[in-house]
Amino acid sequence: MKKNWPFLLLSLLVLGALISLGNWQVARMAEKSAYLAAIDARLEAAPVAVPAKPDPVADQFLTVAAQGVLTGPEVRVLVSTRDQGAGYRIIQAFETEGRRLLVDRGYIRVAAKDTPRPAGAATVVGNLHWPDERDSYTPDNDLAANIWYAREVPALAAALQTEPVLIITRRVTPNSPALKPLPLDTSTIPNNHLEYIITWYGLAAVWVLMSAYFLKRRNAKATP
Repeated sequence: MKKNWPFLLLSLLVLGALISLGNWQVARMAEKSAYLAAIDARLEAAPVAVPAKPDPVADQFLTVAAQGVLTGPEVRVLVSTRDQGAGYRIIQAFETEGRRLLVDRGYIRVAAKDTPRPAGAATVVGNLHWPDERDSYTPDNDLAANIWYAREVPALAAALQTEPVLIITRRVTPNSPALKPLPLDTSTIPNNHLEYIITWYGLAAVWVLMSAYFLKRRNAKATP
C-alpha cells in the first residue's frame, strides 16, 4: 500500500487542479452572462441624444437618436452575413446640430454596390460603437477601390472628416430599400465557458477512472 502513496498524492494534485479550472470557468461563465445581459439592456434602452464628448468605454453600445442630414461620399466595408453572403457595410457622414458623425447605414450585396442610395435629411436611431476589427491578418484597406476591411473609427473619421463617433443604425427614417440595417447584438460575442466547464470536469472524471484502473491493475499484479 505504501508504494501507492506517491501516485495517490500526484492523482489528488492533478484532480484538484482540474476541478479548480472547472470552478474558475463556472465563475467566468456567470461573469460573462452578466456582462452580456448588461449589453443587451443597453442596446434595448430608450434612445438618448448623442453625448457631446462620447467616451469609447463609458458610452459603448449606448442607444442614441439624432436628426440630421446624411451627406458626402460613402465608405464601403467588406462584410459577410450568414443569410445574405458577401456584401458591404455603407458608412457615411451625418451632419446633426453642427456636428459631423459617422453612421453605419447597413448592408448591401456586392452586386448592388453601385445602386443609388438616397442621402439627405434623416432620423437615425442606433448604438454607439467603436469596433475592434483589425488584427495581424487583416489586409490593408484598398482606398483606391473604396474597399475597407475593418471599421477603424479614427481612420473612418479622417477619411470622411467627422468626429470619431460611429452610430450603428437600428433604423433610419426614411429608409433606403437598398440598405439592410445590421444592428448590434450580443450574438457575435463568444460565450464558450460551458464548453470549458464540461471539458475540465470531464477530464477530472476521466482522471479519477484512469487512476482507479491503474491502482487496481497495480495491486492485482502485486497480489501473489
